[in-house]
Amino acid sequence: MTKQVMVIGAGKIGGAIALMLAATGDWQVTVADRSAEQLAKLEKHPAIEGLALDILNHGEVVSALKGRFAVLSAAPFHLTGRIAEAAREAGVHYLDLTEDVATTRMVERLADGATSAFIPQCGLAPGFISIVANDLAARFETLDSVRMRVGALPQYPSNALNYNLTWSTDGLINEYIEPCEAIVEGRLIAVPAMEEREEFSLDGVTYEAFNTSGGLGTLAKTLEGRVRTMNYRTIRYPGHQAIIKALLNDFNLKNRRDVLKDLFENALPATMQDVVVVFVTVCGWRDGRYLQETYANKIYAGVVAGRRMSAIQITTAAGITAVLDLLAEGRLPRFGFVRQEEIALPDFLANRFGRAYDPAAAELRKAG
Repeated sequence: MTKQVMVIGAGKIGGAIALMLAATGDWQVTVADRSAEQLAKLEKHPAIEGLALDILNHGEVVSALKGRFAVLSAAPFHLTGRIAEAAREAGVHYLDLTEDVATTRMVERLADGATSAFIPQCGLAPGFISIVANDLAARFETLDSVRMRVGALPQYPSNALNYNLTWSTDGLINEYIEPCEAIVEGRLIAVPAMEEREEFSLDGVTYEAFNTSGGLGTLAKTLEGRVRTMNYRTIRYPGHQAIIKALLNDFNLKNRRDVLKDLFENALPATMQDVVVVFVTVCGWRDGRYLQETYANKIYAGVVAGRRMSAIQITTAAGITAVLDLLAEGRLPRFGFVRQEEIALPDFLANRFGRAYDPAAAELRKAG
């Protein structure tokens, strides 16, 4: 029997989530958005319907959610908390993609005593990156360092920033401006975004990485006191960080987000030809030896559920749909707050959606 689910947000990610779920035949998907224009762009599918809904109208949202298995938020981060509140009142499972630290703390408070599951940060980073890092960390008797690196990059950079828009502009700006969490000498502290730049190479390509907000998710709290160093950094091509820092600080655009958003959206073209780079390194002791375990992967754009999707669409949508599947199968707690690190990596990768992260599948999509 098909399960009823609502996806809030009819943008590129919300549309990808809806299509991936609908294509299985196991989910009936209602996509809600206040924009009729966005709803009209949804893929036509018998298992997908659009619903005009004002997220700011709490009563309408609660009413629309009642009786459904779950709600998946693909809305902007500043609206996600409202959806969580409505899910709590409607008694439905709640999943989101937020990287916003304050929103996740709010969701954790709402989950206290709830009769349904509240699972935030189900995307790429935070999300899959936390599942991988926790899996690697579990292989050590004593941990020393956990370093998590993720980037959604154009395959063919052609401007001074070496970057194209691949996902939410609001989310991107939030990551570049808000404080970041890190564990330094065993203590969880706040560190500034855009700092602590480093360079590394993977498959012969040089990248830079620097602090951005939200990527550690709840894993930092989980591992606090057990690891000496833990941090998350966003991957870009060299040169990106210096220009962004000039815009944020020298031009003071960190205090004029509307201007920065307009600049990005009118000067940086979007692209469907992207690649997601995931690079996680964990060091520690096992059997008396100091060892390192590394996970490295590249996921490319390609055809999923009969439609061409960007790499960031595939990885983000696969994250939240895989978690939804695992929840429906009874592999995750059915009530209260559920952290990404509670999800077993083998279970995730064996899932029909999680298999999107399989390197062999990624190469097939790239070739196609």
